Amino acid sequence: MSSFTAPVASDALLETLQKAAAAADADAVEIALLGRAGEYTRFAGGRIHQPQNITETQFTVRAIVNGHPARSACGTLDGLASAVSRAAVLARELAARAASPGHAAVASAGLAAASSPDSSVWYEETEAFDAGARASLAASAMRQNAGAAGMFGRAVTQMAVVNSAGVARHTLATEASGSLTATVDEGTSHWIDLHRSASALGVEQAIERTVREATAGRGRGPLADGHYTVVLGPQAAGELIGFLPDFGFAGELAAAGVGLLATPGPGTPVAAPMVTVADDATAAAGLPIGFDLEGTPKSRVALLDAGRVGAAVTDLTTARALGTASTGHAHVAREEPPRPVAANLRLEPGDQTEAELIAGVERGVYVQRFWYTRLVDRVTGTITGVSRDGCFLIENGRLGAPVAGARFTHSVLDLLSTVDGLGRDLRSQPVMNVWNGAATAPALRGHNFRFGAAR
Repeated sequence: MSSFTAPVASDALLETLQKAAAAADADAVEIALLGRAGEYTRFAGGRIHQPQNITETQFTVRAIVNGHPARSACGTLDGLASAVSRAAVLARELAARAASPGHAAVASAGLAAASSPDSSVWYEETEAFDAGARASLAASAMRQNAGAAGMFGRAVTQMAVVNSAGVARHTLATEASGSLTATVDEGTSHWIDLHRSASALGVEQAIERTVREATAGRGRGPLADGHYTVVLGPQAAGELIGFLPDFGFAGELAAAGVGLLATPGPGTPVAAPMVTVADDATAAAGLPIGFDLEGTPKSRVALLDAGRVGAAVTDLTTARALGTASTGHAHVAREEPPRPVAANLRLEPGDQTEAELIAGVERGVYVQRFWYTRLVDRVTGTITGVSRDGCFLIENGRLGAPVAGARFTHSVLDLLSTVDGLGRDLRSQPVMNVWNGAATAPALRGHNFRFGAAR
């Protein structure tokens, strides 16, 4: 059993980073640590396999000379001095070759005293989610379903940011995650969830439901092309809201005049009034952290506010272009330029159970999740993908015959404009290529969703 500790010792960490920043031959320096120490219990084929303990640390350095930034990175504290020196040299070279001053800056000294929003990020029950507890749950899943395959895990997430203007922030957060695919003949069902608290996952109930749905999914038939009333489970709903930033709610798109913030503009109704989607680091769901990679405290940003176009998430650069203050969403991903990212999206829940949402449908389709979704048209909010796993016809308010996966090409905004029911139970899923990213949603009911080949 591991000690479940921080990837990098917390004692004097901020002081060490500050000394490294102060040693740079640059006008300004920013250093960020992204760390995760995780333990994962994977299982398939009736046995636990690939039990893994993974520790990841990355120090990113941004040096600025005459407004021109350069970046470097390293994996350990031992390499930090070299990374800082390398970034400073590159920034000086850029500044020397530039015809005019640049506009890059680090977060101001005024932000050093600003507090981050309150959020619960450390849970003792996740500390107790050790290898023994995870193995017991894996055994339970495999005992109930011979085709069970999945993963249960826990991690300590660590994030720290300092800059030469006096910003210094550090946090340690627990992270619990689980996924399960159950297979009975050709019937399948899938579950995934993550949270700061292991207890919030409800793994035992999730195992029972996933096995039950896989059993009910035997004998799947094809789904005829057509327009349907749909009840989307939390996984399917979460997949759709994960596309919202691409429709103009990311700062670089808003600054370029692309997407809903430009046309039709803030305050315009584009979804049903019960639909509010926000990036919310104060929410007790997903993987909230109260500040970003530039050290800016996170603000709650409603992308859709009661169905109306809200605001964009920004970092220092895009906020300056828009003439606003940063909302605290700076992000850096491998092989991508730095940009603002909505890392903790949440569709606000309603007050109905999933069964109550289904009971309100005379004829329609229940969709457990979507797969291989891709953006088609950011102006219309159109995406394409396929439904997958535990999907069923809805007949007279009850789940009916299971149906196979079906291709769809549809506007997310068109569907959200028809929503007339939201579930009360939330589930979260990771966002691809977003460090510490999550999209959280309840089940929803909408209308006129078209299955069939694109036309």
